[in-house]
Order: sequence, then structure tokens, then C-alpha cells
Amino acid sequence: MAEDPGVLEVVKQLDKACTEAGFFYVKGHGFPETLLKEVRDVTRRFFELSYEEKAKIKMTPAAGFRGYQRLGENITKGVPDMHEAIDCYREVTKDMYGDLGKVMEGSNQWPQNPPTFKVLMEEYVSLCRDLARKIMRGIALALGGSPNEFEGQRAGDPFWVMRLIGYPGVSSVNGTNVHKNDIGCGAHTDYGLLTLLNQDDDVNALQVRNLSGEWITAPPVPGTFVCNIGDMLKIYSNGLYESTLHRVINNNSKYRVSVVYFYETNFDTAVEPLDTHKTRANGNKEFKRAVYGEHLTGKVLTNFVDL
Repeated sequence: MAEDPGVLEVVKQLDKACTEAGFFYVKGHGFPETLLKEVRDVTRRFFELSYEEKAKIKMTPAAGFRGYQRLGENITKGVPDMHEAIDCYREVTKDMYGDLGKVMEGSNQWPQNPPTFKVLMEEYVSLCRDLARKIMRGIALALGGSPNEFEGQRAGDPFWVMRLIGYPGVSSVNGTNVHKNDIGCGAHTDYGLLTLLNQDDDVNALQVRNLSGEWITAPPVPGTFVCNIGDMLKIYSNGLYESTLHRVINNNSKYRVSVVYFYETNFDTAVEPLDTHKTRANGNKEFKRAVYGEHLTGKVLTNFVDL
């Protein structure tokens, strides 16, 4: 792989994107565009159901924080987010990770309607995992390592998270836009290695903070994934790659759906900078050794109100 000119060109592009922006678009990924749309459409149909129907899979701590949450239940830095969502995680069986994994033990709660929901989403998760693993091989090469840096004890048995999210549009009353809170999701970084975002093609809402501190829109490009790097990859890269702040503000009148897949390290991995010529050249950064499962659990326990 490391000697293939085509691969090296993509690796160069990945390195530039991760160094300068932390965000990039991926095409040529092998997913049929019809599948990307079907996953969003099935999600949208669920959010169109009555609250009583949606609450049948209501998120609870007993379910390992899996399931449906209504508008305003998810909070970012203490402020309620104006979105509803279904949260899914790789299933964690009893004592799978000992005390570290207790909070996350549970099975995903899938809607019964349509009956194909579970099968569709599990197929989609499997494809996302394969794609993310390929991209991480490129990122490993970009960091000066072997393609397999993120296999084995680092991310050979990756944890994953998926959020199916709906953002209401701005409603209009007497010609005036009305919104209790225009922040669909407050400014945050992602927790793990790599995020794959499948978003509606016709609503501009995702904003990314660039190196100058300005918020710029990441407009949808049909048939692509928007990718960004997370907190664990920032540590692995010794700070060469930044986990970029981003937020969602839906000022459109249309309801916006996004399906976000988060590719993570092994749940119980202790994350510290890779030892490659490129990471060493970035100097001695003061990164506290982070255990991914602790990082995730700490976030999950503070992300919701009234559960």
C-alpha cells in the first residue's frame, strides 16, 4: 500500500485535510447513493411518528443510554440541543469490559416500524466500519506509520457509536421566524477516531470552526460522506491533527436528517501518541494518556437531562 502511487496521492490529500481543517469529504466509497438516501428516509419516517410511538424505544440508563430522546434532552455544555435522536452503540454484554463498561452495558433499541429498520441499520453500520477502517489505514500512512497502526490493541476490535438525528426547521409565525433555540447541536468535538456523516442533500446546517476561529458552512455534497477526526486521533497524532469544533444551526424551513457513524478505538484502549518520525517531529506535547471507554462514559453521563 505504501508504495502505490494512487494510494500515496490520497494519503497526501488526507494529511493536508487533517492538518489544515480536520474535516474532509469522501467520495468513491462504494456505498450506493440509494442506500445513503434510504437510511436517511427511514430515519425521517420514524421522526414523523407520534411521540407516544417514538417513546416506545425511549433512552434509559438501564438500556446503556441507547434509544430515542426528544427535543432538548441532549445537552452540549449545559445548553439543550434542538434535535431529536436515536442513539445506538456497539452492544456491550454483562461484564464484557468489567467496571469500565458497566454504564454502556445493553442492547440497541430499534423501532419496530418499518420492520426492516434493524436489518438496514446493521448492514449500514457494517459498511461504515469497513470504510472507516480503510480511511484509518490512509491516516496511519499519513502519520508516517504502517497501514496497520490502528489495528490490534489500538483499534483492531473497534467500538462504534451511531446517532440518527432530526433537526426541526425554523417555523414561521406571522412572517417572523420562531425558534426557542437556534442551535441544533452546540459546538463540540467528537470523542473517538473518525466520524462519517451522511446528511440531507438540500439543507445547509453544519458549521466547522477553521484555524482562524471563523465558523464556515460545510455544505452537503450529494453522494459523499463528511468526515472529521475525533479526540482520540488528536492524541494519537501528537497534536498534528486537530479534533475540530463543529456545530449545527438549521435556519432552513426544512426538517434536516443526519445519520452519524463514529468509528472508535477498542473500548478499553489506553490512547497515547504514536511513535513515528512525524509525530516525534511535532515535539513533546502534554497529552494525558486517555482510556477511550472512560472518555466516552464521562461524556455520556453528562449529555442528557432528566433521564
